[in-house]
Amino acid sequence: MADAINWAALFLAIITSTGLLLSQDWRWRIGFLAAQYLSAFWMVQTHWPASMAASKLVTGWMACAVLGIAQLNASRRGEGELTRPHGRLFHFFTACMVLVVTFAVSSRVTVWLGLSLPIAWGSLLLMGLGLLQLGITSDPFRVVIGLLSLFSGFEILYTSVESSSLVTALLAVVNLGLALAGAFFLGSVEEERI
Repeated sequence: MADAINWAALFLAIITSTGLLLSQDWRWRIGFLAAQYLSAFWMVQTHWPASMAASKLVTGWMACAVLGIAQLNASRRGEGELTRPHGRLFHFFTACMVLVVTFAVSSRVTVWLGLSLPIAWGSLLLMGLGLLQLGITSDPFRVVIGLLSLFSGFEILYTSVESSSLVTALLAVVNLGLALAGAFFLGSVEEERI
């Protein structure tokens, strides 16, 4: 039963991380990020107690709320987002390449860290697609989402090694700090445009 839930969480992580890369509307990106935190919660729950794993989910959703409010305020002041799809086919093919490469590497990670395949593949996939998003954009909103995805994948791997309450709090502070920094940069970029 737990293995089936891990596979479902991996499938959700594939859909959400690819959706983050391909979507053009900021509302969809916030929704995909919130769903990605739900899949990360299920993957983290295999190594941590449910109460500690829930802190990952709540912190992620708080980060989504902060980014959503900042983007809503920025889009009211600014002229709006670019709506034409540019490079979507390239983004899709590179996401498929990352999917294949992370699957190949995850078989080794399962041996090194003693993880199940869906957990290792999901964490590497989130890190890989987060790095891809960081590498192909300069938009502050997408950069913050890429950093949060990368960090979420790292957290999934790190939970198999460490289960300290202090580490959980530190990871939550880093997540919220990234979201607040992203909100600050969104506001400062929009003020420069005005």
